[in-house]
Amino acid sequence: MNFHLSLNDAIQQLAKQKEERFTVLLEHGTMRIEYYAPKDVDPQMPHSQDEIYVIASGYAKFFRDGERVQCKPGDVLFVPAKMVHRFENFSDDFATWVIFYGKEGGEAK
Repeated sequence: MNFHLSLNDAIQQLAKQKEERFTVLLEHGTMRIEYYAPKDVDPQMPHSQDEIYVIASGYAKFFRDGERVQCKPGDVLFVPAKMVHRFENFSDDFATWVIFYGKEGGEAK
């Protein structure tokens, strides 16, 4: 199993998928790591697992449950399962690592 991912690896893998905005790079148990680079609009719908975003390049406004924050490379964002969220007003070079984890429906409280 691959345990090391580079930004260049992610960019190259996404480029091979031409029409996709994301690519899955690693899966283990309930964890999945993706690279996501939306174009024009971010059409995301709420996900069934908790997720973490680590901004890789560019900038954007991030909308999460009625709140907006500016984000840039190196920033980390958390979204619990089933919460409405999306990136807005992002730069052409915007991309982020996405880490999904935990049980479907979110972690027990």
